[in-house]
Amino acid sequence: MSDEAIAAVREVYAALAARPVSRNCTGVSQCCRFRLNGRTPFLTKGEALVAARAWRAAGRKEVVPPADGSCPFLGKNGLCQIYDGRPFGCRTHFCEAAGGPYARNEVRDLIQRLEEIDRRLGGNGGVNLPVAVAEAMESLPGGKKQRRR
Repeated sequence: MSDEAIAAVREVYAALAARPVSRNCTGVSQCCRFRLNGRTPFLTKGEALVAARAWRAAGRKEVVPPADGSCPFLGKNGLCQIYDGRPFGCRTHFCEAAGGPYARNEVRDLIQRLEEIDRRLGGNGGVNLPVAVAEAMESLPGGKKQRRR
């Protein structure tokens, strides 16, 4: 089911990218500094699986939130280390430098698709990014939950 869910989430991300909403990420990474901006993205189970798979592909085995409260995927160079696998909230974020947030009516249908994938996976709605991805990492092949079986 996780491969199907990952494919379905990636379809949602592709549909978002095809929308004619103008955004221009400048890479200043203010949005990735959760403690400083007071906002942490919440992920559905499917989004967390996509991010966890990207993190695993980067050779990582666990998610360790930095002491400064930044996103655990923010590299020392200030760039996202899982950019292609970043969650929906990171793609539609509140960053003023990138054009501000998407209006909910621009993405409501995509949010509903992510929520449906979450329900199929047995999720309970959004979970904060570090926790959601850490749990998803455990469920991937080779993760702690997989080894216990």
